[in-house]
Amino acid sequence: MTTSSDQPVPDSGAVQKDMLGYLTKRTGKTWAADADVFGSGGLSSLFAMELVVHLEKSYGIEIRGADLRMENFRTVRRMAALVERLLRQPAPGGPGA
Repeated sequence: MTTSSDQPVPDSGAVQKDMLGYLTKRTGKTWAADADVFGSGGLSSLFAMELVVHLEKSYGIEIRGADLRMENFRTVRRMAALVERLLRQPAPGGPGA
């Protein structure tokens, strides 16, 4: 994960708002933060990878290994929690690692 220590960590609500807007723009459908975005049958595993790329670019994080589980992307609330957790972790090899 790479983050800049002088950048504020967005709160979960800000990430949720961003992700809800992103999903609405990409799918043309309004989503709730707790809606199962893959259980509706409208989104594919390819779209899951698009979500990963969007989160990585938007928040300067790397989502790797065990964090790539579908459960972390099932709802907007879970995506926001993942982003917040990754932003609070020290970068590998950096201070505090």
